[in-house]
Amino acid sequence: MQIELSKKEFRSLLDLVYIGNWVLNSTRGNDRFQMYDDLESKLFALCRDNGMKVLVEKWEGVDVPSKAYAEGGIHEAIAYYEDNVFYEILAEELSRRDMDYAEITDENYDEIMGRMKGYMDEFQLSGLDHLKLEE
Repeated sequence: MQIELSKKEFRSLLDLVYIGNWVLNSTRGNDRFQMYDDLESKLFALCRDNGMKVLVEKWEGVDVPSKAYAEGGIHEAIAYYEDNVFYEILAEELSRRDMDYAEITDENYDEIMGRMKGYMDEFQLSGLDHLKLEE
């Protein structure tokens, strides 16, 4: 299979592959999906022959994204995603809790979305500063 990509498209593909592999493997410890690590390695190895040597390095004989790549802003994009997912899940869980953990149905969808919007507005305004746990 041949794929024609501009350097800009290839660079974007590297970001997508890195982020995807991060999502799939970063929390798995020794139980990683090796096929995704291998694909990431294969793609980053192509950087050497395409004027992007700074983006790849060898680690234990394997091509991996370089420290320069990892510190170049990609983790800020991942953190932004993680924060949004965290707040959305929290808003949904709190909304469902407020509704006695009702399953989401056509009948209560608007109510749960309204509650979630209220929580998301608060999180956007104050983060977790106003969140209190009671025993």
